[in-house]
Amino acid sequence: MTYASTPPSPPPLPAPPEVRLRLAVPPAQGSTARRIDGAWWPWTYDLAAELPGLLGVLPRAWGRISSVRVNGDGWPECPERMMVAGQPVRVRRSGLPREPHTVCLLAPGRGRWDLLVVPPAATAAEAGRLMERAVARGA
Repeated sequence: MTYASTPPSPPPLPAPPEVRLRLAVPPAQGSTARRIDGAWWPWTYDLAAELPGLLGVLPRAWGRISSVRVNGDGWPECPERMMVAGQPVRVRRSGLPREPHTVCLLAPGRGRWDLLVVPPAATAAEAGRLMERAVARGA
């Protein structure tokens, strides 16, 4: 009698890396809006790979992000549209010198949020300082 052997199971897919994100405490009602709402430290400049993770960990109160604006210089390849969690997201490039290291997230009827983008090559100490400064009160 012969037994058919089952092929070994493929190794599990690696878990996606954690999203390195710090969000500022929203300003109190009636106070001046913040210029920067948080800081994001992506692993790479591959926007197609990084953006779904970022959008997946944002607060539910922000609503569905339908449009993202990034500085074109920092992201060498930038898709015009992406599907994230089954929803279309429009991606636009910006070349404004006042926004060189930010990503702007837009949710219709909910608002706009601007995140400082910490360069992927930053050391943990550098990134920590930048992220802390971005979310500090009065930043």
